[in-house]
Amino acid sequence: MKIFGREPVVILAFIAITLKLGSAYGLDLSVELQTAIVVALSCAVAVAEVFILRSGAAFAALVNLGHAGVALYLALGRDMTVEQQTLWAIAIEGAVALFVVRPQVTAPIAQLRIEQSSVVKAA
Repeated sequence: MKIFGREPVVILAFIAITLKLGSAYGLDLSVELQTAIVVALSCAVAVAEVFILRSGAAFAALVNLGHAGVALYLALGRDMTVEQQTLWAIAIEGAVALFVVRPQVTAPIAQLRIEQSSVVKAA
């Protein structure tokens, strides 16, 4: 997958370097905020890759993006209790499960011989 003709890792590295360079020249970003921004962008790229490459990991990618969003919110200096963070994590996972996961997923299980017959004869 390429974005603007480059691999996503190269673009993320450029953004991380730009944030660090900006901080060195007076941009008021803490190390925690820089990390949260890069993590959120990495998760967004992961979601894009999942849908473009059709790898089947959409649930995990979207949940991680949601959790990165909460981390970014906290890194921006917002206040949230542990209970509220837990409720947001549950809400994110529930929403993704409700809207993204296919409703009729059945695990492929081989039928056993014992399941093909019964000791009780039908009358």
